[in-house]
Amino acid sequence: MSLPRFVVPWTESPAENALVPLGPEQARHLGVLRLGPGAALELLLPSGPWRADLAETGKGRATARLVAPLGEDREPPIPLHACLPLTAQLSLWDDWLPGVVELGATLIQPVLYARSEPDIRRIEARMERWERIVVGACEQSHRTRIPELRSPVPFRALLEWPIPQRWVAYELATGQANPALKPEPLAFTHGPEGGITEGEFEALAAAGWQPVTLGRSILRAATCPSALLGAVQYALGSLPSP
Repeated sequence: MSLPRFVVPWTESPAENALVPLGPEQARHLGVLRLGPGAALELLLPSGPWRADLAETGKGRATARLVAPLGEDREPPIPLHACLPLTAQLSLWDDWLPGVVELGATLIQPVLYARSEPDIRRIEARMERWERIVVGACEQSHRTRIPELRSPVPFRALLEWPIPQRWVAYELATGQANPALKPEPLAFTHGPEGGITEGEFEALAAAGWQPVTLGRSILRAATCPSALLGAVQYALGSLPSP
């Protein structure tokens, strides 16, 4: 039986017997589970997962004592940077973020394309919600690292993206996302609803982004991240053959 699992953004260096404060929502969850001092937990810290015991509980607060690091690593063998388009309908991100986390993205970068058309003020207000979604997806999927969610950037920031293996999904591309994948960090991006403009695609291609397709169908923006990550995970051997 798996232990109750909590993501804790604790920034100190973990060590055995260190006391880690849990958040108010996590304390309430422990109360719902009727767990008291001594209960075994799993904590996902920024440095990785730890086995812990519940040390203290109270109204809206709880503290856990670290026991030992958990050696299991469920992360992809290479860093995966998901450079995802912002859209006018920001609620799309609420829907696709869990899948992006569950399928192994290690960094999530919101990107402003010409056809994104979002309200910047609404994006700023939504970032906190997206961070909570990332944490919840980590807890649900038993990731052993918390993906980094960055602040939005214009698409031109991708022209100097600091890793060599970069894919841009484009409906007119002739390549395909397939197992011919180098064992090195990978970044991928795609357009918002309406797609990447021709000028944006040409700029990305000139900067070294490799055009790929995901088959004969034109996928919606909400479908592309999971399709790309699924293809990559299969190529890496992280998904079983049918």
